[in-house]
Amino acid sequence: MSIRHGLLALLERGPRYGSQLRTEFESRTGSTWPLNVGQVYTTLARLERDGLVAPGGEDAAGHTLYAITDTGRTELRAWYERPVDRTSPPRDELAIKLAMAVGAPGVDIRAVIQSQRHATIGAMQDYTRLKAQALAAIESGRANERDDVAWLLVLEQLIFQTEAEARWLDHSEARLVRLAALGTPAGTPAAPAADPGGAPPRTAATGPTTGTTGTAARTRRG
Repeated sequence: MSIRHGLLALLERGPRYGSQLRTEFESRTGSTWPLNVGQVYTTLARLERDGLVAPGGEDAAGHTLYAITDTGRTELRAWYERPVDRTSPPRDELAIKLAMAVGAPGVDIRAVIQSQRHATIGAMQDYTRLKAQALAAIESGRANERDDVAWLLVLEQLIFQTEAEARWLDHSEARLVRLAALGTPAGTPAAPAADPGGAPPRTAATGPTTGTTGTAARTRRG
């Protein structure tokens, strides 16, 4: 998650102080990725070091304000235009857990899958409920519609993630059943056949994996 660029995007709307940035970031994302003030000020210090923000005086209450620089605006524009790099995907705890559970003594990997599926479906139901609330807020014309639309996009991304995760869990369980029917112990895949054309042997396809938050989104702060 790019806190760095998220703060730059908020500062492009005008100078702000740390607690204000935290509140606006969480409002925009529905507190899905909560920040603490220390994390915000550490990021601001790095942005200032890199010439992307600069102190912008104080407000009436004495809070130190930060303002985006021209270099910061250039960096922000480049971030918007640059695709998110997927060549080094973030570590996914669920994928690691299943990988370690394969062949682990005393571990019923199918029970692990079923337990996770229950949690994933529960999270998806929570996200869907929150999506209905966000849509209702937008349709009512309530203030802060921009934040509601931003929150809606985050929620829909979380819904797609959990849907994909549920499909991957179903696929993984079916894969284990097929391997068991072939007499292949979990964790000891059958040796792949050599390709007649001399290409390196291929392993069995496992299908795509997907990231997930693993927990229901927090109820959006007012």
